[in-house]
Amino acid sequence: MPYAITARGLRKRYGDVIALDGLDLDVEQGSVMGLLGPNGAGKTTTVRILTTLLTADAGEARVVGLDVVRDAKALRRQIGVSGQYAAVDEHLTGFENLDMVGRLYHLGAAASKARARELLERFDLVGAADRQVKGWSGGMRRRLDLAGALVAEPPVIFLDEPTTGLDPRGRAEMWSMIEDLRAAGTTLLLTTQYLEEADHLADRIAVIDRGTVIALGTADELKSRIGGERIQVQLAESEDLPNAVSAMAGLGLAPPRVEERDRRITLPVDGGSDDLVALLRRLDAGDIAVAEIGLRRPTLDDVFMRLTGHAAEMSGDPS
Repeated sequence: MPYAITARGLRKRYGDVIALDGLDLDVEQGSVMGLLGPNGAGKTTTVRILTTLLTADAGEARVVGLDVVRDAKALRRQIGVSGQYAAVDEHLTGFENLDMVGRLYHLGAAASKARARELLERFDLVGAADRQVKGWSGGMRRRLDLAGALVAEPPVIFLDEPTTGLDPRGRAEMWSMIEDLRAAGTTLLLTTQYLEEADHLADRIAVIDRGTVIALGTADELKSRIGGERIQVQLAESEDLPNAVSAMAGLGLAPPRVEERDRRITLPVDGGSDDLVALLRRLDAGDIAVAEIGLRRPTLDDVFMRLTGHAAEMSGDPS
């Protein structure tokens, strides 16, 4: 299978902090690869190395067959990058931003203007095209930033947490644009700490923690690795949490996961509805009031918790 992106043994340190610890990666042409992990896992460092913005301490990587160090100049003409924050000039209009990018790619004056108008139409920004970007919403700026990454029609695009800070509507719009790019045959590497985003968009997912890939596969493959179903219980009263956890003892495949703020407990089981009925009886016998209870399939959140022992969305120094 031809790969648009390959990386072997990437290592990077920032002083005493290990950002990447021997990361390996292969991304098939025309696919969306999701790099899933918390802040500090190494996602952004990986993107910076693959886009020639940072040099690895060890290891090697190629994008569209070009070495990210030796062929850096040629490679920059073959990729597009959209980062966590929209890299647009707020004192220019939307049209001027895209026209400037086209000229930086040496498309020529006429071609740059034509491409800018085409992308403004594609990203539904025509109405604001001649207004300064400083008056645009965050979602509009993100769309303009992504449009800028497409000016030269690159075969590979890197999206580093492209929906961070967007409202639900802006996130849905960005998802739709990413799906359109995949349908057109573009290869995308998408970093995210949002489990739902990786589940929805990525053909394959690389779970990264502490600078290395700890699991790789489709969303369904990763979920199947931990097996079983989950009983999810939301209690009516927070003070019942300890007694509810005790009532679950011996029923699950692993200890229950407790979310105190939401009064929610999740228990992996393999007995399905039989285990659900048994748990309901135990809770009733303990006079524990239940607000909601049900069975569900494993999620990527369950996968990440099982693999790393912590949630995917957590604070830390971004890297």
